[in-house]
Amino acid sequence: MTSNGLPDLPPDFRFGAATASYQIEGAVHEGGRGPSIWDTYSHTPGAVDRGETGDVACDHYHRYREDVGLLRELGVDAYRFSIAWPRIQPDGSGPANPEGLAFYDRLVDELLAAGVEPVATLYHWDLPQALEDEGGWRVRSTAERFGEYARIVADRLGDRITRWITHNEPFCAAFIGHAIGRHAPGTREGTPALATAHHLLLSHGLATRQLRASAAEHDRRAEVGITLNLERIIPATDSAEDRAAADRAETLHNRIWLDPLLCGHYPRNEDETWAELADGSYRREGDLEIIGQPLDFMGINYYRPGKIKDAPYDEPDPARRTATDIRTSAVPFDGVRLTQMDWPVMPETFADLLVDLQRRYPDLPPVLVTENGSAEADLDRSDEGRVHDADRIDYVRGHLDAVAEAIKAGVDVRGYFVWSLMDNFEWAFGYDRRFGIVRVDYESLERIPKDSYYWYRDLVREHAAKRG
Repeated sequence: MTSNGLPDLPPDFRFGAATASYQIEGAVHEGGRGPSIWDTYSHTPGAVDRGETGDVACDHYHRYREDVGLLRELGVDAYRFSIAWPRIQPDGSGPANPEGLAFYDRLVDELLAAGVEPVATLYHWDLPQALEDEGGWRVRSTAERFGEYARIVADRLGDRITRWITHNEPFCAAFIGHAIGRHAPGTREGTPALATAHHLLLSHGLATRQLRASAAEHDRRAEVGITLNLERIIPATDSAEDRAAADRAETLHNRIWLDPLLCGHYPRNEDETWAELADGSYRREGDLEIIGQPLDFMGINYYRPGKIKDAPYDEPDPARRTATDIRTSAVPFDGVRLTQMDWPVMPETFADLLVDLQRRYPDLPPVLVTENGSAEADLDRSDEGRVHDADRIDYVRGHLDAVAEAIKAGVDVRGYFVWSLMDNFEWAFGYDRRFGIVRVDYESLERIPKDSYYWYRDLVREHAAKRG
């Protein structure tokens, strides 16, 4: 932190805010949109807390101009949003839906008119249900369909969007969705979940090729990356058993993505991590070459560290074991504040993660922090109409300081997107957990900027003044 209270960041460092399509758009039956796996999952009794769904969410589909106005006032350089695949191809294949493309046309034009760069994520978990019915990410054909979808979007929007993110948090799509069962499609699987992880990576490579081919054909520029939610893994003790458990957790959370993307190989300890489940039958010769397309940037979402100890298998029968049963157990951190998600607030671990990434992966591309923020039990509006969320401000400030420390240590971090612009549908938690710097009244859909919104606005303005 500098003497004037700003994080000590380079003048060209960029600030943004982020959202995701199913979490904010609503209008699930409008504009030719087809059903997604999250429509199906959220309407499954018992899947989402209180039976809540994304049917309306924040109604961003109708209120996007108001939301872009909030971004304009916030003064951010960029806005990271996701495109809903079911709006573009309602069944996940075939011709584009003109109404779906037209919605994102309008959104992108509105952002550019407000002086905000659009940064588009192609997949934030809302797979067309028709593809799930055909096997979903467990099968190779879905990865191929994703490449076709990427080309449709790039051909239409690539004249105005330069920066693309193929996937958001494939860990969650593969393992929370297909092994833990708390995200769509809500299954508990072993080898099929590992096949899902592989096909997500493969689809990233196929989409990257299509995004760049479209840019070359139309004489445009395209910068392509992927966003991973990485964890700083810490052994519970210095015992050999706990260190080995932490190594397995590192593979599950981090290396299964980073090694193929950056090193051209699968994790060296995957057999130790998954034993009989890691049969590799879903891999083909040449897949690593496709996956390892050079990245223009690496998106990193960071929220918390994990303390890991050795533990026996939850399920002794390998035939019934899931891909997240890797003989580990999480241990709580003592004396640490927890967010509303029960996640420990330890921003110094973010600096540790970034520095360690640079050490392990010398060819790490430039980094964008594509999500960081906290769910807090915000106070309702005070008499003067403000929403007070001091804990969220402290959380963001601490993690920006950690980014500054990592940059000093030589990590090339170029931007930060706060999660999230507004309160939204928080997946299996429904509307109970609020991450936004703008409060959403889910009855009236009124947007109310919180104290963190004004704090972030002032931070962005002060940083812009440094640029001259």
